[in-house]
Amino acid sequence: MQKIIISACLIFLLYTFTHAQDLKGGGEAYPELLTNQKSLENWRSRRFGMFVHWGPVSQKGTEIGWSRGGAIAFEEYDKLYETFNPEHFNAAEWVGLMKDAGMKYLVFVSKHHDGFVMWDSETTDYDIMSTPYKHDLLMDLSRECERQGILFGTYYSICDWKHPDYPVENNNPLRRPDANMENYIIYMKAHLKELVEKYHTKIMWFDGEWEEPWTHKMGMDLYKYVRELDNKIIVNNRVDKGRHGMEGVSLSDIYAGDFATPEQQVGRYNPITPWESCITICRQWAWKPDDIMKSREECLSTLIKTAGGDGNLLFNVGPMPDGMIEERQAERLREMGTWLDTYGASIYGTRGGPIPPQKWGVSTSRDNEIFLHVLNPIKKIVLMDFSQKIVEIRSFDGDENLKFKRKNMNVIINLPKIEKNVIDYILILETN
Repeated sequence: MQKIIISACLIFLLYTFTHAQDLKGGGEAYPELLTNQKSLENWRSRRFGMFVHWGPVSQKGTEIGWSRGGAIAFEEYDKLYETFNPEHFNAAEWVGLMKDAGMKYLVFVSKHHDGFVMWDSETTDYDIMSTPYKHDLLMDLSRECERQGILFGTYYSICDWKHPDYPVENNNPLRRPDANMENYIIYMKAHLKELVEKYHTKIMWFDGEWEEPWTHKMGMDLYKYVRELDNKIIVNNRVDKGRHGMEGVSLSDIYAGDFATPEQQVGRYNPITPWESCITICRQWAWKPDDIMKSREECLSTLIKTAGGDGNLLFNVGPMPDGMIEERQAERLREMGTWLDTYGASIYGTRGGPIPPQKWGVSTSRDNEIFLHVLNPIKKIVLMDFSQKIVEIRSFDGDENLKFKRKNMNVIINLPKIEKNVIDYILILETN
């Protein structure tokens, strides 16, 4: 048995170090610039945040950035700001909805690949102040998040398919002959300085790093620049070139970043590298009329599995052109919040594991309590090689204590009959 346990540990360590390396901050160029652990743990403990993809393109219902030059001609796309007037936008209502949903932080798309700037910037006229709306909605969001206790963050695309100094247009390998990447980086840093110093963003969520003009050295330098603006900020791994596909992990700690970014999928169980899955509530990132929306069961299952894998969930909504969040999306978020009102203690402030995801579900833990989330009802749970002493096992609702027995190093828990409409039957395993 001892040899089996040792072998299992070695396999787990080999898996961990061959699939993802712990992110440390500034990468190989700045090994002394370590992740701000206090900020990281604050973000990590919140577990559930809102991602917002929004802009003038919402008037067309096509995808943000990607539909420029595709579904919408360049000339038409680039003039959409002239008719963008979200007169029903209300920051207090947005942030209130986040709280109703149980969300603890916001990441707002301040500039996507299309180059449109969603705040009042001194660097360009291609911004929110040039629309008929003529109001700095990002400032409203920043202030309202602070007032209501929501951690405020911003998404920023490194690539900019409209700016003349950025070498690539619309993910096309053909380069602009007169582009100047050095000038573009100056322009970009001026934006980031505004976001940090004027809007007090605490999460810098980069994207668009995959394109050829952006280099590993540029990524590490940009990470350092942001941390110099505010040492308490956390930065995702898309600031640099280390991200591996949609799984979002960084393949080596030579790359800069504080957390990994799986996209449209729940990340793999990884209690070493902090990670956050970004997933849409519907299919498209930006608002689309009659887009297919995920069920309540799928939304909650996604959140629970993410927490069980030791990750955060950044759940995306796409507001409508008038500035309101579609009521059916809002209602789905409130349904998640209602569940969290009862069971949030098994999600917030926990760590994923120590039991890796199983066919029956996942586990989360805090102090001497392990929460077993039974997502697929079965008659009994077998915890293999579980050496901790168990004080008791009870249902989260507190209506019954469950019988268990040990067989060698395994713990066998007999489950009651679980109703089919129960999304997550939670057990609390109290250890000493």
